[in-house]
Amino acid sequence: MSNQYDDEKSDTPPPFDPSTPSIPISYPIKTLEDLDSGSYFTSFHYPFNKSTVPLQQPNPALAQRPRMLVCHDMQGGYLDDKWVQGGDNSSAYAIWHWYLIDIFVYFSHNLVTLPPPCWTNAAHRHGVKVLGTFITEWDEGKAICNKLLSTKESAHNYAERLADLAVALGFDGWLLNMEVQLDVGQIPNLKEFVSHLTQTMHSSLPGSLVIWYDSVTIGGNLSWQNQLNEKNKPFFDISDGIFVNYSWEEDYPKLSATVAGDRKFDVYMGIDVFGRGTYGGGQWTTNIALGAIKKDNVSAALFAPGWVYETKQPPDFQTAQNRWWALVEQSWGIVQKYPRVLPFYSNFDQGHGNHISIDGAQVLSTQWNNISSQTFQPFLEYADGPTSNNIEVHVNFKEASFSGGGNLTFKGTLEADAYVSTRLFLGELLMGGLPVHFTYSVKSEGNSRVGLSLEFSSEMKGKKRLLLASHEMNKFSSKFSEVIVPRQLTKQEVAPGWVILESSIAMNGYTLTEIHAVCYRQQPENSVLRSAARSNNQDPAEYFAVLGHIRISTADQNTEFPPSTSWIVEGQDVEWGGSQGSQTLSLKLSWKLKDGKNSLFPGYNIYVEKLTKQWVRALGRRLEGVRDYIGVAHVEAFYLSGLVIPSGTSSLKFIIQVCDGNGTSQKLDDAPFFQLNVEGQ
Repeated sequence: MSNQYDDEKSDTPPPFDPSTPSIPISYPIKTLEDLDSGSYFTSFHYPFNKSTVPLQQPNPALAQRPRMLVCHDMQGGYLDDKWVQGGDNSSAYAIWHWYLIDIFVYFSHNLVTLPPPCWTNAAHRHGVKVLGTFITEWDEGKAICNKLLSTKESAHNYAERLADLAVALGFDGWLLNMEVQLDVGQIPNLKEFVSHLTQTMHSSLPGSLVIWYDSVTIGGNLSWQNQLNEKNKPFFDISDGIFVNYSWEEDYPKLSATVAGDRKFDVYMGIDVFGRGTYGGGQWTTNIALGAIKKDNVSAALFAPGWVYETKQPPDFQTAQNRWWALVEQSWGIVQKYPRVLPFYSNFDQGHGNHISIDGAQVLSTQWNNISSQTFQPFLEYADGPTSNNIEVHVNFKEASFSGGGNLTFKGTLEADAYVSTRLFLGELLMGGLPVHFTYSVKSEGNSRVGLSLEFSSEMKGKKRLLLASHEMNKFSSKFSEVIVPRQLTKQEVAPGWVILESSIAMNGYTLTEIHAVCYRQQPENSVLRSAARSNNQDPAEYFAVLGHIRISTADQNTEFPPSTSWIVEGQDVEWGGSQGSQTLSLKLSWKLKDGKNSLFPGYNIYVEKLTKQWVRALGRRLEGVRDYIGVAHVEAFYLSGLVIPSGTSSLKFIIQVCDGNGTSQKLDDAPFFQLNVEGQ
C-alpha cells in the first residue's frame, strides 16, 4: 500500500488545493461560500469520496422500537479515516459492533462534516444509516447564521445544497447542531431551513433522516433543555427526531416520551461516554443511563464512544472495546440481525491489520487500515472473567487469513468427547425454494476441527438445528436434528493449509436464525486406535483452529465477471518524478464498462507488474514480471502517488482485479489492465 504521508514530510506543507491531483482524502466544507458554490463537486477528491455500498435494510423506514444512535466524536475527526484508499496504521480507530446500532453520525466541529466513505460503506453493509453534521457555533457560527437565515430563499438554498451532498456521496441525512444565540426574528427562517432540508431529503432519498440537536430554543436562546419540551418541540415537529443534550435527570426520558406522543422513538436521549455532566457517569457505567432510557421506551444517543480508544483503556483497544460494547448489548440488546439477504459473506475483517490475503494467499505483509474493507462482524459474546469454556475465541490479525486481514481463531483445550459452540451470527434469512450453499474455510492443528451449527425456525414446523461437520460428530447427533458431512473443495496448491468445505441445504419456508461455530476433535475411526489414542493422549488436549470465511449463496449467485475486453481503462494526471535510475510515477487510474452500465462491483484489487526490456520470453512461458499488490479501490478509480520504478523497467502494467460481494475475485489473467511505457526508456 502506497505511503499516504508523503505530503506531510516537509516542515511547511503547501496549502491544501482540492483541485490538484494528490492522494485522495476525505475533508469537510468549512464555509458557506464553498457550500453555496458547489466547488466540492469539482474537486479532484470528490469521485473518491462516494460511498458505494447501498443500505442493506429490508425496509427504508426505521423500526418502531427504541433505537440506538451513535455519534462519532474522535479528536476532531478526519484522522486515519481521511485516507480514502486506506492508511498504514493497523491500530487505527474502528467500530465493529454494528449489530447494536441503528444510526451512525460522523461529527466534527467544521461547518459541514461529510462522513468519510469508509464509515458509510461499513455501516450500510451492516444495515446502519449514516448522517453528516451541520454545525454553527461561537461568533463565527453566529455570522454564518446571519447569512444562512437572512431570507427564506437563502434558507431553502443552503438546505438544498446539503441535500445534494448527501445524495451524491451516498449517506443518509444530517444532524443539525445550531449551537448559537439567535434573534427571535431569525427563527421563522430557521424553521424554513429545517423543514425544507427534511422534505428535500425525504423526496430525494426515501428513508433519509434529519435530526435536530437540543440547543437553540424557539425563542432564539442557546439553552439546552435536556428533554423534549415546548421550547424545542417546534423543531422536533418538522424533522425526524431530536438528539437531547446529555445533562438530563432520571424522569426526563419519561417526560420527553409524554411530549412526543406516538413519536417517542424519535427522541434520542444523549449520553456523553466521557461522562461530562451525563446521567450515570458514562465511561464504564454508560449502561446506567441506557437502562433508564430503555425503561421509559425512548431512544438513545451515545456521544463519543471513541473514549475507549482516546483514553487507552487497558489492557488493549481490541479487548476494552469488546468489553465496553458488551455492556451496551447487555443493557440495550441486539438491534440488527444478519444474514438477512443472500449472498452473505464474512471474512471477519475489521478493516485493519498486519497483512492482506486473497483466496488463501498473502499479497501484503505490512500494516494497513481501511474501514471500507470491513465485512460482517460476528456477534461474539464477551466473557468478563473466567468461564467454564476452555476455548478462547477472538478476531485475530496476526495469524494467516484466508481473505482480507483477519480471521476467527479458536484456541485452548478440549476433551476428546466434548464440543464447544460459539455464537457467530443471529439472522433473519427466509429460505426459498432453491438449495442454499454454505461454504467455509478452516485451518487447524492436529485433530482440532471446526463445524457450523445452523438453527432454523418455522411457525408451522418449529425449530431445527443442523450440524455441518465430519462424521466424527455423529456421537453428538442426538443434540441436532441432522448431521450433514460437507464436501471438501480444497485445491491445496491454491490455498496451502486451508480446507474449504461446502454443503447444500434446502429448508424452504424456514428462517435461518442462528449460526454457531462448533469446535470438536477428530477421533481415529478404528476403535482399537481410538482407545490407544485415549491412553496416549493427555485429555483435555491442546486445541487450535482458524475459521477463514463463511459464504452463503444460491447456485445462481455465482458471479460471471466481464472479461478484460469489456472495460475501458485509462491513466490520467500522469506525473514522472525522481531521476534516471530512481524514477517515480504518480497517476490516476480509472475504469468503466464499455456498454455504459454501472458495474455494481463493491471492490477492485490493484496490482502492478513491472516489465523490463531485458526480459526475454522463455520457451513456452508467458512474458510477465512479478505482480505487486498496491491497494484496493471501492470506486472505479485509484490514485497512485510516488510509485518507485526499479532501474531497467521498460513498462508498467496496472491490473484491476474485479471482486464481487461474496468474496470471489476475478482471475488476474482475465482482469482489465492499463499498460504504460516508462518515460525515457
